[in-house]
Amino acid sequence: MEAKEKDLLRGGQFLVKETNCEDVFTPEDFSEEQNMMKEAVMEFNDREIIPHKPRFEAKDFALTEEVMRKAGELGFLGVAVPEAYGGLEMGFVSTLLVCDYISSGTGSFSTAFGAHTGIGTMPITLYGTEEQKQKYVPKLATGEWFGAYCLTEPEAGSDANSGKTTATLSEDGKSYKINGQKMWISNAGFCSLMIVFARIENDKNITGFIVENDASNGITMGEEEHKLGIRASSTRQVFFNDTVVPVENMLAGRGEGFKIAMNALNVGRIKLAGACLDSQRRILTTAVQYANERKQFKTPISEFGAIKVKLAEMATSAYAGESATYRAAKNIEDRIALRVSAGNTHQEAELKGVEEYAIECSILKVAVSEDVQNAADEGIQIFGGMGFSEETPMEAAWRDARIARIYEGTNEINRMLSVGMLVKKAMKGHVDLLGPAQAVQEELMGIPSFETPDYSELFSEEKEMIKKLKKTFLMVAGGAVQKYGSQLEDHQQLLIAAADILIEIYMAESAILRTEKNAKRFGEEAQSVQIAMSKLYLYHAVDIIEEKGKESIISFAEGDEQRMLLMGLKRFTKYQNYPDIVDLRNEIAEKVKTENKYCF
Repeated sequence: MEAKEKDLLRGGQFLVKETNCEDVFTPEDFSEEQNMMKEAVMEFNDREIIPHKPRFEAKDFALTEEVMRKAGELGFLGVAVPEAYGGLEMGFVSTLLVCDYISSGTGSFSTAFGAHTGIGTMPITLYGTEEQKQKYVPKLATGEWFGAYCLTEPEAGSDANSGKTTATLSEDGKSYKINGQKMWISNAGFCSLMIVFARIENDKNITGFIVENDASNGITMGEEEHKLGIRASSTRQVFFNDTVVPVENMLAGRGEGFKIAMNALNVGRIKLAGACLDSQRRILTTAVQYANERKQFKTPISEFGAIKVKLAEMATSAYAGESATYRAAKNIEDRIALRVSAGNTHQEAELKGVEEYAIECSILKVAVSEDVQNAADEGIQIFGGMGFSEETPMEAAWRDARIARIYEGTNEINRMLSVGMLVKKAMKGHVDLLGPAQAVQEELMGIPSFETPDYSELFSEEKEMIKKLKKTFLMVAGGAVQKYGSQLEDHQQLLIAAADILIEIYMAESAILRTEKNAKRFGEEAQSVQIAMSKLYLYHAVDIIEEKGKESIISFAEGDEQRMLLMGLKRFTKYQNYPDIVDLRNEIAEKVKTENKYCF
């Protein structure tokens, strides 16, 4: 499927343009090579990580380092690295796939892997000079060296550009001296190299540096942090005391550090969503296997409706998460390919390709990190008292999942970012929100149609609902923008509510498009459970959107305007034919129960 500029939706355009199911990429579209890679990674996880889970939980940092070396030997650390620097140079979908299936054994390894391949290596491949790339990337791609990323400071968390670490140019102009303190540094205990952000003089923006980890050069470490989860992921404070860094180790230009940090986070966000996917699959598989074996009142607990609800909802979230994450990953891959064919370098193409879909990256980070936490929580509940015990895997899964809502920018920050970036894109003319928002205003003034549409075709009503939900977003966000203009970012509660609407639209649409595409290929009969999951996800999405829409409207509008908007909300969230929710859940749960695993 060769993407052309005109066919490929830009980031955020999913909201105002209809997407055909043939144009989305799904996990069922994996190539033979991708499926082989997936098998290899799953085998690695089953062999090297899962059997050693107790050692990871007992804070065996040396084991994390050892398994990382083995991953390097098999090429898994170099999947995204260009061949010229010793990597496999696989496409974006393949790199996401590796991240997905390697991350579910334990959050400790997943964090070490993500920090090394993402924020530890990628800033050099995307921003480094040819000399920097030749010198460092081959060692990082093979696991000879490990990378870390030093951005966060005691006073600089979400406000990443406020760091106090300084870089001072030497009198001979040949080096910088770095002084300061960084905290929450993943891989600090065994890294060979760090990407360090510091401020030169009174620059507005921070600057990035490649710093080799050498204790004799003024670098000291705090003790390992005691953390709720990801216990065998090395996390320390790092202190720089007159650490000398040659000028040629500056990354990109002076003051470019904030840009590097933000773009690294975009990639990190979609990769984090990927890293949570197989964890959800495994949590569900572990839960259903227990539920099929555990008997109460002489019956396997998987037979009880109360448990079926949980199994069905866990499966549905995982399915929607997969659908949305791989849809966006392929959009990014296609955008990168377009830019390469237009003459961009690999560096420029990848940077711009990911940046284009920064909105989707934020959406996915929020949605999937919250779904994996919910799955682990329900997993504990299915196990009952045993779930609370360290002897069963759910307790560690729940603790490990908790960090996902915090790193790569908290979910609150990402919610506000997704809407803020969309409004900025609209102002730049990259996404036409104004035209569609005005059309919705006119529709609200008009008389609604009372015709009963023909919804006999698969998903015809669901796709109509998605269109109406998009109108809801335009109506709510449009009303808020009209009232507050550029001051909208001061109204964080409204931004967060709008973001929840945006997230649910993208996730629900992605599940429906995936299932529609596969129903056309494999037949509706073969996709009946996927159809049930898509309908169930949409039903919940409509509920959330109605609640968030109402909360927003009654907070920024009053009088006649409020009444009109609430009537619009009712119109846009109304089903013609409600799905039978109990029936849908039973069908999904029966399938999962029979297969004894996540099987989609």
